[in-house]
Amino acid sequence: MRTFAALSRIAVASISIGAAMAQGPSVDWQKQRAEILRRYRELIQIDTTNSLGNETQAVEYLKSVLEAEGISTKTFALDPSRANLVARIPGDGKKKPILLMAHTDVVPVQREKWPVDPFGAILKDGYVWGRGSADDKDKVVANLMVMLLAKRTGVALDRDLIFLAESGEEADPKGVGINFMVERHFDEISAEFAITEGGGATIENGKVKAVTISTTEKVPRRVRLVASGTSGHASIPRLDNPLLHLSSAITRLGAWQTPMRLNDTTRTYFEKLAAVSSPEEAARYKQLTDPRHTLDVQRYFAEYEPQHYSMLRTSVVPTILKAGIGANVIPSEAEATIDIRALPDEDMTRFYEEMQRVIGDPAVKIEPILGNLRPVAPPSRLDTEMFRALERAAKKMYPGSVTIPVMLNGATDMAQLRAKGIQSYGIGPAATSEELTRHGAHSDVERLLESSLYEFVEFTWDVVMGAAATH
Repeated sequence: MRTFAALSRIAVASISIGAAMAQGPSVDWQKQRAEILRRYRELIQIDTTNSLGNETQAVEYLKSVLEAEGISTKTFALDPSRANLVARIPGDGKKKPILLMAHTDVVPVQREKWPVDPFGAILKDGYVWGRGSADDKDKVVANLMVMLLAKRTGVALDRDLIFLAESGEEADPKGVGINFMVERHFDEISAEFAITEGGGATIENGKVKAVTISTTEKVPRRVRLVASGTSGHASIPRLDNPLLHLSSAITRLGAWQTPMRLNDTTRTYFEKLAAVSSPEEAARYKQLTDPRHTLDVQRYFAEYEPQHYSMLRTSVVPTILKAGIGANVIPSEAEATIDIRALPDEDMTRFYEEMQRVIGDPAVKIEPILGNLRPVAPPSRLDTEMFRALERAAKKMYPGSVTIPVMLNGATDMAQLRAKGIQSYGIGPAATSEELTRHGAHSDVERLLESSLYEFVEFTWDVVMGAAATH
């Protein structure tokens, strides 16, 4: 079996060969900007908050745009208000299809915390502001434009292009989105490769330094901590007050540094990141595996680079507390929800046992929360035509950058695709680290650089043409 590092060398060596291949018809991207921006803003202005279940409104919009261009569509819905759309442009069938996937739902907003209308798609300071601007309507519009341009140019394809606009990615307890499509309509979306959310390009000093392509991801698992005791009048303190036991358990979990463990993806990630970082940063990344320095590096990550700290381990984060019925009543039970993002190879049975040991309190029980859990799936390969197309497109769009495979701390619906054997890759637009931290997905000031939007659409086109245009 070839190692991950060996596959990386093969992929890099193949770039020179692949670069000579045709990339499809040229496009005047300056002329496309008005339509890209208009359609992007129109999508953001459709309130598809997942708790409301309005994704069908976005599907109807996409359906009208695609069918007006002669691209056939199908809709599939477990819930009529939460439809999924599939559109297809046929190739010559020599190779298996490419799936262009993006989700139409967005997380809820607290309008009073937004400086602008969250569904206004406001243009301000060079940015497009709005819920879904970074998650995930930038990918929706990029995929839409690829389909439209492929149809308009009549490009010869040796693969079908399939566009899936899916519902329910942010919260899908009823399985209305990717689970529904995989379980009941997989033939409609079956492909060799898929591209969707999950990556990005890092801007540093006005220039893109690295393009990250997610090839694997942590596995979301959630548990409840349930503390039990004796209810009673709050005027009489009790040692078995569930709130005291639950608070202590949460404090212990918060102080628990779960073991650091690198895998092939994260090891390659830090190696490549060191190659394009400042001397100080590079030294830190290289010292990560040095026993003399690893604890210091991890402490630094925990304070200044929390995304890297999480990438090294299974993370444990309390997110919801529930307890009490009145200010003068000691409750008989208190509950906390703990969000766990597990490394792909984590043995969860053993992990829960260790978690219980860390809590060290028989009054607090761990109860796994079951439901539509994303499956554990193998990482996507680096020795594929698609990954080579991603590398070529990155070098063309961002000269001097390095393409780095990355393991996501979060979760995407690539997990379901990878579990079915589809080699899936996460991509995204360019942003600074500060933008991602302050104005990224799910924030109250979500926004995207207008210039990054145009670059991302062009990048997506180059990737797809690099893997699907007849050579």
